Amino acid sequence: MTARLPCPPAPAPVEVYASQFDDLFASRAQRQGFREYLVGLLAPRDRNKTLTCLAGAEPVVDAQHRRVQRLQWFLSESPWDHEKINSRRVELLARQPGGAPHPGGVLIVDDSGDRKSGHATAGVSRQYLGSRGGIGPGVVAVTTAWADERVYHPLHTRLYVPAPCLPEGREDSSFRTKGQIAAGLVNNARAAGIPFRAVVADCFYGPSESPGLVAEPRRAGLPFVLGLKPNQELPRPDEDSQVRTPAQAARERVWDCPERPGQWTPVRRTYRDGHTETWWATDCRAGPYRIGGPLRLVVATTDPATLPATSTWYLATNLAHPGLPASGRSPFPAAAHSEIVRLYGPRGWVEQDYKHVKHELGWADFQVRSAAAIQRHWTLVNCAFSLCWHDSSPPATPPGGSPGQAPPPSWPASLRQIRACLTPLLFLLQIWQAQTATPIPTPLHELIDRLAAGHRLRLYLPP
Repeated sequence: MTARLPCPPAPAPVEVYASQFDDLFASRAQRQGFREYLVGLLAPRDRNKTLTCLAGAEPVVDAQHRRVQRLQWFLSESPWDHEKINSRRVELLARQPGGAPHPGGVLIVDDSGDRKSGHATAGVSRQYLGSRGGIGPGVVAVTTAWADERVYHPLHTRLYVPAPCLPEGREDSSFRTKGQIAAGLVNNARAAGIPFRAVVADCFYGPSESPGLVAEPRRAGLPFVLGLKPNQELPRPDEDSQVRTPAQAARERVWDCPERPGQWTPVRRTYRDGHTETWWATDCRAGPYRIGGPLRLVVATTDPATLPATSTWYLATNLAHPGLPASGRSPFPAAAHSEIVRLYGPRGWVEQDYKHVKHELGWADFQVRSAAAIQRHWTLVNCAFSLCWHDSSPPATPPGGSPGQAPPPSWPASLRQIRACLTPLLFLLQIWQAQTATPIPTPLHELIDRLAAGHRLRLYLPP
């Protein structure tokens, strides 16, 4: 059997990570393309990370440069399986020392929409785009991520194809709602062996918005904490009963002041930077939700008197209250108000840090049209994201953390560490590739790696 040809090594942090995927690529060109794409995504951002930017070429005028065409071929035409790459990435996350998913974390379901024009790109249609906060032409990805109070890991991603993009619309056999796609991604996480305490999603995936997502966890016996809209109508099971909203049910709970909280329970929230806040939580009765029933409506807020919109959560969960008799509980371990708030808390944290993926790693900067190529780009972005956690693993912390414990290094800090190693070599590569088409010599790679690692360079200048 012919030995595999080695490809030029990437800078040290990227090479260590990328080498763990080499057996999933059939050719030397694929392995080299994988490394070059990761290096381009992780490099400092001075413009949109299109293929010309990733290849270190000039926009427009260098669109046909061999480096750009090589990455274009790797992304769109080369026969490699992005599902296998993502599965390997998730396997590596599960082996992370101190940062691996544990049963105390949550599985977050979310979507991400970005503006895209035209009709030739897969999935482009007028739809709600989270990045724009409104309806417009663009593409939407449905995603899952595992998270706790310290770290989060993107897991699986699927392109949402709206009904107008399909020949038979909603009747097309390939059409899937966002809720149905999300339910499938939850199953993918379970198949990958990712442990979690509950499935968490915001109000867009609430029971009335995406019944497929709610039905799947209930059918599969999964615990969940899902957001509800405050003014969402919740009809009672008996038709003669009055329709009420979660906000109306919350206002009916007794509250006087913090010294006389009535039916509200204080909850201490500890944030990643160590500071704490006091929230208040209560169980409400509205629609199908009962105090002591199989479904609970939990409201958590910073001020029960005013229920501020920016700091009030209306949550549907099938985790039982710990004060109920065993006969009335769900099959999952009971969850007090403090745990319900803890479980839903990382959802907002992961959404905030998800901006780093778009702003720094070029999530929406792809210039390809096919669904397969778009999925490949998102997989490679997630690989670049996971590389940063892989290179700087946080210390192990029990679920819930310790209020006095210092937080682990943040993801942006990890990215800066990676870029400190990449920047000297990238500068040299640009000079080298401008002069010759031959690969950069391995000894020169090693020299730059030593400089990036902090070793001094001692030069001898003859008299």
